[in-house]
Amino acid sequence: MLLARIAATSAEVAAISSRLAKVKRIAGCLAEASPEEVSITVAYLSGELPQGTVGVGWAALRDLPSPSETPSLAVLEVDAVVSRVQAITGKGSQAARREELARLFSRATDMEQRLLVGLFLGELRQGALEGVMADAVAKAAKVPIAEIRRAAMFAGDLRAVAAAAMRDGVPGLAQFRLTPLQPITPMLAQTAEDVNGALERLGRASIEWKLDGARIQAHRAGDEVRIFTRNLADVTDRVPEIVAALRALDLGRSAIVLDGEAIALRDDGRPERFQVTMSRFGTRTSSTSEIPLTALFFDCLHLAGEDLVDAPARERFAALERALPPELRVRRVETDEAATAQAFLDDTLAIGHEGVMAKSLDAFYEAGRRGAGWLKIKPSHTLDLVVLAAEWGHGRRQGKLSNLHLGARDPDGGSFVMLGKTFKGMTDEMLAWQTEHLLELETRTEGHVVHVRPELVVEIAFDGVQTSSRYPGGVALRFARVKGYRPDKPPAEADTIETVRAIHARAE
Repeated sequence: MLLARIAATSAEVAAISSRLAKVKRIAGCLAEASPEEVSITVAYLSGELPQGTVGVGWAALRDLPSPSETPSLAVLEVDAVVSRVQAITGKGSQAARREELARLFSRATDMEQRLLVGLFLGELRQGALEGVMADAVAKAAKVPIAEIRRAAMFAGDLRAVAAAAMRDGVPGLAQFRLTPLQPITPMLAQTAEDVNGALERLGRASIEWKLDGARIQAHRAGDEVRIFTRNLADVTDRVPEIVAALRALDLGRSAIVLDGEAIALRDDGRPERFQVTMSRFGTRTSSTSEIPLTALFFDCLHLAGEDLVDAPARERFAALERALPPELRVRRVETDEAATAQAFLDDTLAIGHEGVMAKSLDAFYEAGRRGAGWLKIKPSHTLDLVVLAAEWGHGRRQGKLSNLHLGARDPDGGSFVMLGKTFKGMTDEMLAWQTEHLLELETRTEGHVVHVRPELVVEIAFDGVQTSSRYPGGVALRFARVKGYRPDKPPAEADTIETVRAIHARAE
């Protein structure tokens, strides 16, 4: 298949708002791909390169050759070029990359060039988010969407699932299952205003600590232990104390898969600030002398050969209690009484944690989705937003990127909707960190504003949401300030514009 077919589909999908129409266009393109091209096509139409980061920034794409009049680039050929570019290192690598890119772009049509630039810079926003893509894969492969979602849950990679579905249909998806030592995408939570509202929605529920730590998934099979982040990155070598705690469990040769949080605690058991946890969790060294991490688990997905993701939460909680001592479990209480839940929330806040989770006892583990059976309750308004741009500071902040442009995720349009700016709540250390990292994500500069790839998630506290004609979403945050960056969260898990509008509607 020619790259031109994908480029045309990308342009069509970006131009339409109907989810069904997007699915139809993408499914039609996937149906034309060969088995070897399917995973690449899914990646390109998702706005990604299969290779991930390849070391090509705006500077390397500034002076492109004139586009070709006739399409000739094959998908597999383009993928091979991208792999070669990624592999170029050492002295003279920048010049060598430019030569490869010049040859590639000289054969690309104008539409193909726009697609390739978007892919290299991570700026392709065409509305083909994972939910739309999963529906399109199901339609193209003629398999139930539930089978695609389940396989993607276990694989953690829709591209591999798409290739198997297009090649072998439903039987091809049987290979994807929960396998100890291989991570699956974690379940996410929706939001509730308070414990009363949560219990009204869930009935009798488990109310448990909501920790401001780093989400982890822990696997043990025999003596082998693997620890993964919420993004499925293997961080086993960074957390030796958690590995040791897992190895010390009296499980014999039985395998276990756990969901939980890694958090830095003070001597009195109160949590350190999130930045302290992440400063240790994010380091590539394995030293535990200064900032030891504690693992606290809240779910059990596999135990002794039995997969539990399809079991109701009460069975998973029972397995968790059988397998782990209390010091490795998140504290929780089961209740249907609002007074009991509120008292637990008050105690949790007094300890220093950020709120509670309310979980239905009947809920299955909906990996990779914001399941209605999990509700997070935090007393203060906070949102996880994406940095879209930043402005150079003045005075004491001269030479630092300071004023952040904040965006909420648009799940239908595949882009981000700006909600306002803030320069409040930043320490000198944070200013230095964000300046370095945002410059690495720079796409263009307009005056004193540096526009960046929307990859960094930041937790923002605010006092309310107000109507605004200044921003395209029609709303803006009041008194926004930075609580901290969330490098453990991808942009796909940022809060949506619908969530912001719902907060606004409730305040009216």
